[in-house]
Formats: sequence, structure tokens, C-alpha cells
Amino acid sequence: MRTIPFVTALLLPLTAMAQDRGPILDDVTQSHILPRFAQLAEATQQLKAAAEAECAADAPGLRDAYHAAFDDWISASHLRFGPTETGDRAFAIAFWPDTKGFTPKALSQLIAADTGLDDPDAFAQTSIAGRGFFALEQMLYDPAFAATGEAEQRCAVIRAITTDINRNADAIAEDWQSYALVLTQPGADSPYRSDEEALQELFKALSAGLQFTSETRLGRPLGTFDRPRPNRAEARRSGRALRHVELSLVALRDLAARLSVDHPDIATSLDAGFNKAITRAQKLEDPVLAGVATPQGRLRVEALQQEINDLRAIVATELGPTLGISAGFNSLDGD
Repeated sequence: MRTIPFVTALLLPLTAMAQDRGPILDDVTQSHILPRFAQLAEATQQLKAAAEAECAADAPGLRDAYHAAFDDWISASHLRFGPTETGDRAFAIAFWPDTKGFTPKALSQLIAADTGLDDPDAFAQTSIAGRGFFALEQMLYDPAFAATGEAEQRCAVIRAITTDINRNADAIAEDWQSYALVLTQPGADSPYRSDEEALQELFKALSAGLQFTSETRLGRPLGTFDRPRPNRAEARRSGRALRHVELSLVALRDLAARLSVDHPDIATSLDAGFNKAITRAQKLEDPVLAGVATPQGRLRVEALQQEINDLRAIVATELGPTLGISAGFNSLDGD
């Protein structure tokens, strides 16, 4: 798969350095970031409560709470910096892709264990592969675990996972209350020395989010023409693979609109591109991206992938320079 480089113009426009970026930083923080993590904390609290009330894998209330909380995580999952990364919280919430197949092994060990599941601190020290939404998905939707061990032990694992997810979501939301000032008030004693550096962090969240959806959420199940990999689709057991693409695009559209607010032409191009990609995703009607295994289905998924790559090009070559992003910037290399 061709990778689109995140390279901006060699010479930054003078206006990129002269404009007041404070309002954008405040708006993104207050209207895009904080509400998402607050909602995630609330939804995961409801997930924990649902598991306490009924922990059977097929319990409707538990499954509904799982989907609602997972939706909120995907809508915030592009914000991989600051409190989200502290203590590997993001990986603890969502360990995927699991290229080595560690999650089933970790869950089997947890089910076989007879201690530690009722101690949140001890559980937080267990393998990250046995924690988070993807571990919970296998406990709820993988028939292999429906008859593994005793029902009481499976219940204890489910409750330990949901408690752990909620603890991490609460910690992220709480830490963002103070980290918001770090992002919006750059300075010599801050991780961000200037508004431009803080904006680069937000730009990275946007560009990396698009890249992950194109190359991983779609690229993994696409595989190659001769060897498609539908079983590598994200959250396929619970039928969420395409939903994650759509949720991510909706969240990234909001971030893109806020970052491009001072440049109406770019904002219009981005909005049109996002709407086109979201509409195509909605029309796929292929929840687990199983269609990649057929020539016609593959073409439809590749068309969606190309529209996301077109958005990446607009972000890189048009939006980046207006925000003062330096030449040679790549969203995933930390520059």
C-alpha cells in the first residue's frame, strides 16, 4: 500500500506564524477533547455497573453498555497524547492490533487464575493483552470463551476488565482537567513552547487518525488482492469493524473543522471530503468488512480507503502549512 507522506511546503506562509492560534487551541480543548473524555468516563462507569448487575456474556444490558462505551472510546481514540498515553492507558483500553494473538492466551490465564481479579490495582499489573475493550469483546462474543472455566470465574474476569476500563477512562478525564492548561497555555516550562507546537500536536492527532483508519482499520482486512484478510478486521466478533471507520471519520471531521476555521476554502474542501467518505462508509453495509474477500467488495473498500487518503493529502498539503507545521513532518514519527 502506498503511504502518503505528511510533508508540508518548504516555506511556511508568513500568515501561519503571525495569526493568533489561542482561540483554536481553546476551542479544540473545550469543545472537542474534554467532552469526549468526560463522556467516555460516564459510559465506562455505566459499563462497569452493567457488569456488576449481570455478567453473563449474552446479557443484553451488558452488551449494550459495551457497544455504547466502545463507541465513545473510538470517538476519542485519535487523541493519543498527554493523559491518554500516561501509563500506557490507551493500550490498556484498546490493545489492537494484536498481531501475535496474545489476547486469547492472556484471557485463558485470567480465567484459570484464582486470585487478583477482585483487586483493581493487581489487575492493572496483568498483561495488557487481557485488558480493555478487545479482551472484553472476546469474553462477550467469542464462543471459545463461553465454555472456558467456571461461569463464576468468567464473570470475575468480565467484571475485572470493565472496572479496569473505567479506572483508566476516569484517570484520563480527570488528568485532562489540568492538562488542558498545558495545551492552551504553552511556554518555557510547558511541553509545548509555543502555540505552533501545541497545534502540531493536534495536527498530528488528525493526520495520524486518518492514517490509522486507512492503513490499519481498512488496510489490515484488505491484505493483498491475492490474500485478503477479513479475519483481521477490527472488532469483527462484535460486528463493529465498519462502525469504527465511520465513528473515527465523524470525530476527525469535527477536529478538522476546528483546526481549519480560519481558512474557509480549506474547511470547505475538508468537510466535503469527510462527508463523501462517511457517506461511502455508510453505504457499504458490510459491518465486518467481509466483502474484502470478493473482487467487487474489495473494490468498494478500496474506494473508501482512497477517499480517506485524499483527505490525508488535503490535511498534509493545505491545512498543515496554514498551521505552521514544519517541512518533513510525519504524523507517526513524533517530529
